[in-house]
Amino acid sequence: MICIGIVGMSPGNAHPYSWSAIINGSFDGKEIAEIGYPAVSAYLRANRDTLGIPGAKVTHVWTQDLAISESIAKSSKIPHLAEKLEDMVGEVDAVILARDDPEYHVAMAKPFLDARIPVFIDKPLAFNQDDLDYFAGEVAAGKFLMSCSSMRYSQECRTVKTELGALGKIHLVTAVGKKDWKKYGVHLLEALFSTLDDPVPLWVQHVGETNKDTVVMEFEGGIKASIHLFSDICGTFQLSFFGSDGWRMADIRNSYSMFRDNMIEFVRSVEEGASRLDFGKTYRIIQTVIGAQTSLENGGIVVPLKK
Repeated sequence: MICIGIVGMSPGNAHPYSWSAIINGSFDGKEIAEIGYPAVSAYLRANRDTLGIPGAKVTHVWTQDLAISESIAKSSKIPHLAEKLEDMVGEVDAVILARDDPEYHVAMAKPFLDARIPVFIDKPLAFNQDDLDYFAGEVAAGKFLMSCSSMRYSQECRTVKTELGALGKIHLVTAVGKKDWKKYGVHLLEALFSTLDDPVPLWVQHVGETNKDTVVMEFEGGIKASIHLFSDICGTFQLSFFGSDGWRMADIRNSYSMFRDNMIEFVRSVEEGASRLDFGKTYRIIQTVIGAQTSLENGGIVVPLKK
């Protein structure tokens, strides 16, 4: 049995609840709804028959607030509350850092990486080059680190991916979503990159403004993409792929499915002793996130991306 520790929580991010429930196979819908996540309770209830990942259990939880830790533990029958996150070292076989505020990721991941405990870090892995370089150095030193947006495992995008061959040469991808670039740009990029089988980005440029983010970029082979994240619009995450012979749209709605597949991939990675997701793919996506922010902060300059 793989014993997993959950570390989190950040405002508005219910992943410690949903991911623990998906792995442990149990949840307290009332607790999750009352804490402020009724949609999570609803999709867990709708998918109750597929909850649980064989061979793994979330056995420990730590957050910055004991009351939150107790709530997460109650919601998914997690037996142990850690007083300090370092207390999990020696007690768990792997850790899920389920916070999506990247400025805390280095400090919170370091005790586990130093102890060579496999770590999954919620998106975005980093939001500055120094932090990204730190994680790249840890991976180069043989540490086990996996990080991505769960949209890499979106069923809607995987359906489109099976149909790309019928579209002819792909020329353009447009991606639209709600919320901010810092935390949600990585969602659209992960879906875009993975559907195209992770091409190499050449440059990125932010041509919008804060909370009305419009980002353009180009990949090797000539595919261009435009990404739009507006804080005040209504809608789901959507990506459209335009080829010389046809087009397809991915309208991403099934959060549960992609979360479950993401957790399954992490558990499989721990079982196999190495991340099944090549860190180079993660690096290029986060490099693009950072590059777009650099462009915004410098008047919309074109930022070349290193291969």
